[in-house]
Amino acid sequence: MTAEPLHRRIFIDLEAQILSGEFAPGDRIPFEHELTNSYGCSRATVSKALSELAGRGLVVRKRRAGTFVAQPKAHAAFLAIPDLRAEVNKRGQIYDYRLLSRDIRASQDLVEFELAAGGQLLALTCLHSADQVPLALEHRLIALSATPEAEKVDFQCVPPGSWLLDSEPWTQAENRIGAVEADRASARLLQIRAGAACLYVERRTWRDGQGVTRVRQIFPGDRYDLVALFSSVHAKDQV
Repeated sequence: MTAEPLHRRIFIDLEAQILSGEFAPGDRIPFEHELTNSYGCSRATVSKALSELAGRGLVVRKRRAGTFVAQPKAHAAFLAIPDLRAEVNKRGQIYDYRLLSRDIRASQDLVEFELAAGGQLLALTCLHSADQVPLALEHRLIALSATPEAEKVDFQCVPPGSWLLDSEPWTQAENRIGAVEADRASARLLQIRAGAACLYVERRTWRDGQGVTRVRQIFPGDRYDLVALFSSVHAKDQV
């Protein structure tokens, strides 16, 4: 079982404290130097965790003042970007991953053109499995203008989603979720019948306004679900 990177563990700990109410809206969370002492790590590691929290709207970072829990908004959904490897390991299952194709190419439509921002795209097709049963078929594009390091990564060994979460903090994300029927090629890889109901997730992420990645994932309908946590307004703010 692969251990969580330290910045992810810090993020998960702080996220849990915020969502449980241990840190209330407006509270200052420990200063960076306090967290570095607590976790025995570098300030850069702590900063990476805090940047991810800020990107998900959980905290607000104020220069010289510290980091504060964000004020909740009515029905604001915190749908975290999942690390499939970490999720499978957390369930006590054996995670497996296979890179099916890798290509560097130019954009092919307007959406890809905006993502590429004048550069090339790294196109990856991957298959994720849990206990040797296919879990997700993934088609991913990574903008090399935003993440040139990705071109040198051996994605036969590391899933691109895990690498991006560990290496490339994001500040904005968009999820589109729907249902599709598996086509023949997808069904063969996912070991389901053609036409079977599947969960379809399309996600785009940005860092400071620059596109980082677009991923399309297809999950057999009986093998995966998504859970969203919702915050609520304070009683005094309700109408």
